[in-house]
Amino acid sequence: MKSQVVTQGIVLARTDFQEADRILTMLTPDHGKVRLIAKGVRRPKSKLAGGIELFSVNDITYLPSRSEIKTLISSRLLVNYSEIVKDIQRTMLGYDILKRLNRLMEDAAEPVYFELLQKTLAGLNDHDLDMSLLELWFTSQLGYISGHMPNLKTDTEGNRLEVTETYLFDFDNMAFRQQKEGAYNATHIKLMRLMYGADNPLTLKQVTDASQYAADMLALAKNIQLQNN
Repeated sequence: MKSQVVTQGIVLARTDFQEADRILTMLTPDHGKVRLIAKGVRRPKSKLAGGIELFSVNDITYLPSRSEIKTLISSRLLVNYSEIVKDIQRTMLGYDILKRLNRLMEDAAEPVYFELLQKTLAGLNDHDLDMSLLELWFTSQLGYISGHMPNLKTDTEGNRLEVTETYLFDFDNMAFRQQKEGAYNATHIKLMRLMYGADNPLTLKQVTDASQYAADMLALAKNIQLQNN
Protein backbone atom coordinates (compact mmCIF):
# COMPACT_ATOMS: atom_id res chain seq x y z
CA MET A 1 0.00 0.00 0.00
CA LYS A 2 1.28 3.47 -0.87
CA SER A 3 2.36 5.55 2.09
CA GLN A 4 -0.13 8.26 2.94
CA VAL A 5 0.66 11.97 3.19
CA VAL A 6 -0.80 13.66 6.28
CA THR A 7 -0.71 17.44 6.37
CA GLN A 8 -2.84 20.57 6.58
CA GLY A 9 -4.46 22.29 3.62
CA ILE A 10 -6.32 25.43 2.59
CA VAL A 11 -8.45 25.29 -0.56
CA LEU A 12 -7.31 27.72 -3.26
CA ALA A 13 -9.63 26.51 -6.01
CA ARG A 14 -12.16 23.76 -6.62
CA THR A 15 -13.93 22.42 -9.71
CA ASP A 16 -16.79 19.96 -9.95
CA PHE A 17 -15.82 16.79 -11.83
CA GLN A 18 -18.07 14.09 -13.24
CA GLU A 19 -21.19 13.22 -11.24
CA ALA A 20 -20.09 13.58 -7.65
CA ASP A 21 -16.35 14.31 -7.54
CA ARG A 22 -14.45 17.55 -7.09
CA ILE A 23 -10.93 18.58 -8.13
CA LEU A 24 -9.19 20.69 -5.48
CA THR A 25 -6.09 22.84 -5.51
CA MET A 26 -4.87 23.09 -1.93
CA LEU A 27 -2.02 24.97 -0.32
CA THR A 28 -0.11 23.00 2.30
CA PRO A 29 2.68 24.11 4.67
CA ASP A 30 5.07 21.33 3.69
CA HIS A 31 4.18 20.18 0.16
CA GLY A 32 3.36 23.46 -1.54
CA LYS A 33 0.37 23.40 -3.87
CA VAL A 34 -1.21 19.99 -4.40
CA ARG A 35 -4.07 18.97 -6.69
CA LEU A 36 -6.43 16.40 -5.26
CA ILE A 37 -9.51 14.57 -6.37
CA ALA A 38 -12.17 14.23 -3.70
CA LYS A 39 -14.22 11.28 -4.92
CA GLY A 40 -17.93 11.32 -4.14
CA VAL A 41 -17.63 14.53 -2.14
CA ARG A 42 -20.77 16.05 -3.63
CA ARG A 43 -22.93 13.22 -2.37
CA PRO A 44 -25.06 14.13 0.70
CA LYS A 45 -23.36 11.72 3.12
CA SER A 46 -19.76 12.21 1.98
CA LYS A 47 -17.27 12.14 4.86
CA LEU A 48 -14.89 14.40 2.92
CA ALA A 49 -17.23 17.36 2.48
CA GLY A 50 -16.81 18.99 5.88
CA GLY A 51 -13.03 19.26 5.61
CA ILE A 52 -12.64 20.98 2.25
CA GLU A 53 -14.67 24.15 2.60
CA LEU A 54 -13.35 27.50 1.41
CA PHE A 55 -11.86 29.87 4.00
CA SER A 56 -10.84 27.09 6.36
CA VAL A 57 -7.77 25.18 7.50
CA ASN A 58 -8.15 21.42 7.31
CA ASP A 59 -6.30 18.28 8.32
CA ILE A 60 -6.01 16.20 5.14
CA THR A 61 -4.66 12.82 4.12
CA TYR A 62 -3.99 11.87 0.51
CA LEU A 63 -2.29 9.18 -1.52
CA PRO A 64 0.83 10.28 -3.40
CA SER A 65 1.24 9.32 -7.04
CA ARG A 66 3.15 10.27 -10.16
CA SER A 67 -0.03 11.75 -11.54
CA GLU A 68 -0.55 15.49 -11.21
CA ILE A 69 -3.78 14.81 -9.33
CA LYS A 70 -3.56 12.85 -6.08
CA THR A 71 -6.41 11.14 -4.26
CA LEU A 72 -7.81 12.71 -1.11
CA ILE A 73 -8.80 9.95 1.33
CA SER A 74 -9.71 11.89 4.47
CA SER A 75 -10.31 15.44 5.60
CA ARG A 76 -11.22 17.09 8.88
CA LEU A 77 -12.07 20.73 9.56
CA LEU A 78 -9.48 22.34 11.84
CA VAL A 79 -10.26 26.09 11.72
CA ASN A 80 -13.27 27.62 9.99
CA TYR A 81 -13.20 31.38 9.29
CA SER A 82 -16.97 31.48 9.09
CA GLU A 83 -17.36 35.22 9.67
CA ILE A 84 -15.95 35.97 6.22
CA VAL A 85 -19.01 34.73 4.35
CA LYS A 86 -21.33 36.87 6.46
CA ASP A 87 -20.16 39.95 4.57
CA ILE A 88 -20.28 40.01 0.76
CA GLN A 89 -17.35 42.42 0.39
CA ARG A 90 -15.13 40.32 2.64
CA THR A 91 -16.20 37.21 0.76
CA MET A 92 -15.30 38.74 -2.61
CA LEU A 93 -11.94 39.92 -1.28
CA GLY A 94 -11.34 36.41 0.05
CA TYR A 95 -12.02 34.92 -3.39
CA ASP A 96 -9.66 37.44 -4.97
CA ILE A 97 -6.87 36.65 -2.50
CA LEU A 98 -7.19 32.90 -3.17
CA LYS A 99 -7.08 33.50 -6.94
CA ARG A 100 -4.05 35.79 -6.68
CA LEU A 101 -2.09 33.32 -4.60
CA ASN A 102 -3.00 30.40 -6.83
CA ARG A 103 -1.92 32.33 -9.92
CA LEU A 104 1.34 33.70 -8.52
CA MET A 105 2.71 30.72 -6.58
CA GLU A 106 4.78 27.92 -8.02
CA ASP A 107 3.72 24.40 -7.10
CA ALA A 108 6.70 24.01 -4.74
CA ALA A 109 5.62 26.98 -2.63
CA GLU A 110 7.54 27.63 0.58
CA PRO A 111 5.81 27.32 3.99
CA VAL A 112 5.73 31.11 4.37
CA TYR A 113 2.93 31.29 1.78
CA PHE A 114 0.73 29.01 3.89
CA GLU A 115 1.43 31.18 6.94
CA LEU A 116 0.59 34.31 4.95
CA LEU A 117 -2.73 32.91 3.77
CA GLN A 118 -3.70 31.64 7.21
CA LYS A 119 -3.00 35.03 8.82
CA THR A 120 -4.83 36.83 6.01
CA LEU A 121 -7.94 34.68 6.44
CA ALA A 122 -7.86 35.29 10.20
CA GLY A 123 -7.69 39.04 9.54
CA LEU A 124 -10.49 38.89 7.01
CA ASN A 125 -12.57 36.98 9.54
CA ASP A 126 -12.31 39.87 12.03
CA HIS A 127 -14.87 42.51 11.08
CA ASP A 128 -13.14 45.08 13.30
CA LEU A 129 -10.15 45.13 10.96
CA ASP A 130 -10.46 47.58 8.08
CA MET A 131 -10.55 45.64 4.79
CA SER A 132 -8.41 48.18 2.94
CA LEU A 133 -5.64 47.84 5.52
CA LEU A 134 -5.87 44.05 5.40
CA GLU A 135 -5.58 43.97 1.60
CA LEU A 136 -2.66 46.40 1.71
CA TRP A 137 -0.92 44.22 4.33
CA PHE A 138 -1.48 41.06 2.28
CA THR A 139 -0.20 42.67 -0.94
CA SER A 140 2.85 44.12 0.82
CA GLN A 141 3.70 40.84 2.53
CA LEU A 142 3.26 38.94 -0.73
CA GLY A 143 5.71 41.31 -2.38
CA TYR A 144 8.16 40.95 0.50
CA ILE A 145 8.30 37.15 0.45
CA SER A 146 8.58 37.25 -3.34
CA GLY A 147 11.65 39.46 -3.02
CA HIS A 148 10.02 42.64 -4.33
CA MET A 149 10.24 45.03 -1.41
CA PRO A 150 10.78 48.72 -2.20
CA ASN A 151 13.46 50.84 -0.57
CA LEU A 152 11.71 52.59 2.31
CA LYS A 153 14.82 54.18 3.85
CA THR A 154 16.46 56.31 1.16
CA ASP A 155 15.39 57.99 -2.08
CA THR A 156 16.79 57.38 -5.57
CA GLU A 157 19.71 59.72 -4.77
CA GLY A 158 20.61 57.82 -1.61
CA ASN A 159 19.26 60.53 0.70
CA ARG A 160 17.20 59.63 3.74
CA LEU A 161 13.46 59.98 3.22
CA GLU A 162 12.34 63.17 4.94
CA VAL A 163 9.06 63.98 6.64
CA THR A 164 8.95 67.43 5.02
CA GLU A 165 9.30 66.22 1.42
CA THR A 166 6.95 64.69 -1.14
CA TYR A 167 7.85 61.93 -3.57
CA LEU A 168 7.02 59.96 -6.69
CA PHE A 169 7.86 56.26 -6.98
CA ASP A 170 10.57 55.13 -9.40
CA PHE A 171 9.79 51.54 -10.44
CA ASP A 172 13.14 51.05 -12.17
CA ASN A 173 15.00 51.73 -8.92
CA MET A 174 12.27 50.44 -6.57
CA ALA A 175 12.61 53.62 -4.53
CA PHE A 176 10.95 56.98 -3.99
CA ARG A 177 12.19 60.00 -5.94
CA GLN A 178 11.90 63.45 -4.43
CA GLN A 179 9.39 65.55 -6.37
CA LYS A 180 7.74 68.85 -5.52
CA GLU A 181 4.02 68.17 -5.00
CA GLY A 182 4.64 64.46 -5.45
CA ALA A 183 1.87 61.95 -4.78
CA TYR A 184 3.44 60.45 -1.65
CA ASN A 185 4.32 62.10 1.64
CA ALA A 186 5.75 60.97 4.96
CA THR A 187 2.42 59.51 6.12
CA HIS A 188 2.19 57.30 3.02
CA ILE A 189 5.72 56.03 3.55
CA LYS A 190 5.14 55.44 7.26
CA LEU A 191 2.08 53.36 6.44
CA MET A 192 4.05 51.37 3.87
CA ARG A 193 6.77 50.63 6.42
CA LEU A 194 4.12 49.39 8.83
CA MET A 195 2.62 47.07 6.21
CA TYR A 196 5.95 45.43 5.45
CA GLY A 197 6.99 45.30 9.11
CA ALA A 198 3.81 43.99 10.77
CA ASP A 199 3.99 40.24 11.36
CA ASN A 200 0.24 39.84 11.80
CA PRO A 201 -2.59 41.89 10.26
CA LEU A 202 -4.61 41.78 13.48
CA THR A 203 -2.16 44.27 15.01
CA LEU A 204 -3.46 46.81 12.47
CA LYS A 205 -6.76 47.09 14.38
CA GLN A 206 -4.97 49.63 16.57
CA VAL A 207 -4.05 51.82 13.60
CA THR A 208 -6.28 54.90 13.29
CA ASP A 209 -6.78 57.44 10.50
CA ALA A 210 -4.86 55.31 7.99
CA SER A 211 -7.70 54.18 5.72
CA GLN A 212 -7.60 57.39 3.70
CA TYR A 213 -4.04 56.58 2.64
CA ALA A 214 -4.56 52.84 2.14
CA ALA A 215 -6.05 53.09 -1.37
CA ASP A 216 -3.05 55.02 -2.73
CA MET A 217 -0.55 52.61 -1.18
CA LEU A 218 -2.52 49.54 -2.26
CA ALA A 219 -2.43 50.74 -5.86
CA LEU A 220 1.33 51.27 -5.52
CA ALA A 221 1.91 47.86 -3.91
CA LYS A 222 -0.05 46.14 -6.69
CA ASN A 223 1.87 48.03 -9.37
CA ILE A 224 5.17 47.01 -7.77
CA GLN A 225 4.02 43.40 -7.92
CA LEU A 226 2.94 43.72 -11.59
CA GLN A 227 6.27 45.31 -12.54
CA ASN A 228 8.13 42.32 -11.09
CA ASN A 229 6.03 39.48 -12.55
